[in-house]
Amino acid sequence: MKMVFRWFGEGNDTVSLDQIRQIPGVEGIVWSLHDVPAGDEWPMDKIMTVKEQADRAGLHLKVVESVNIHEDIKLGLPSRDRYIENYKRTIAKLSQVGVEVICYNFMPVFDWLRTDLHKEMEDGSTALFYEKSRITDIDPMELVKQINENSSLTMPGWEPERLAHLTKLFEAYKDVTEEDLWANCKYFLDEIIPVAAEYGIRMAIHPDDPPWPIFGLPRIITSQANIRRFLSLHDSPYNGITLCSGSLGANPANDIVSMVHEFIDRIPFTHIRNVRVYENGDFIETSHRTQDGTVDIAGIVQAYAEEGFEGFARPDHGRHIWGEECRPGYGLYDRALGIMYLWGVWDSHRRTVLAAAAKEGTVNV
Repeated sequence: MKMVFRWFGEGNDTVSLDQIRQIPGVEGIVWSLHDVPAGDEWPMDKIMTVKEQADRAGLHLKVVESVNIHEDIKLGLPSRDRYIENYKRTIAKLSQVGVEVICYNFMPVFDWLRTDLHKEMEDGSTALFYEKSRITDIDPMELVKQINENSSLTMPGWEPERLAHLTKLFEAYKDVTEEDLWANCKYFLDEIIPVAAEYGIRMAIHPDDPPWPIFGLPRIITSQANIRRFLSLHDSPYNGITLCSGSLGANPANDIVSMVHEFIDRIPFTHIRNVRVYENGDFIETSHRTQDGTVDIAGIVQAYAEEGFEGFARPDHGRHIWGEECRPGYGLYDRALGIMYLWGVWDSHRRTVLAAAAKEGTVNV
């Protein structure tokens, strides 16, 4: 397991590269060009700027999250081919700076959805919260204003300039079914995966967050069966998933340990985080510790250890603790604590595996 840490760029993150490099075991950053609109080709000079910054800190930039997909591709409009060509050229450029994995999603309109960015927990910390009943009542535009209120930092997936056209977006998706979205996804994969393979970059789709339809919009990367279907759309080691325990874990019916074992060869990147799911369907993001949420974090890490996982992993959304002012879900303190918890579980299970192998005489510890 190779540990990485999401970083939003100089001037757009409260966490510095110098702080990231001090977290034990972190080798690289997970990055993006957040000022480049979805569908545009990424400029090489901007890519090189991030590489130079990472190089100075002694961190690699092998994982990009995300190269966002233009809505015309998801909608299957004739204009999608132009945006797909831009995507291909961006893949080629990213290969020049050592990128090995591109994380992306295929969620219509919204990349993720929460109703409260700073819900207070019992211990006084705050966290991202989803209140199921509010989604049935709230105007999506009101939610957009709430998410971006008083924020001096970008909120990926909630860009005001894109969501300013929310009414038109909903109108465009009015007749788009789940099967339409599957077909449009396959069209994208058939165009992109051969190019990714040519440049040695593994594409890794992120599950829908939360993993069910919202505001009448279809969603497809929601369950083990759907992930299986997705991987079969274009059967290639370069067509993979970013297995996110928090997104999938918002639905307690999802068995993420089973997913790790089944899809291990198609998981180049994983997000490991915990959520506490309530009986009424609400959920809140918690510490990474297994006991604090509903997701079997220890079991998931154990599954990766048993499979000898060699891909990239990062802690995902953390709580806001110790008075830290940061992008919601992306502070330094709780994510660093999360990394140390993940390393503890990983080291414990790997030690057990290696000791058993040594006892059988198959390896020297």
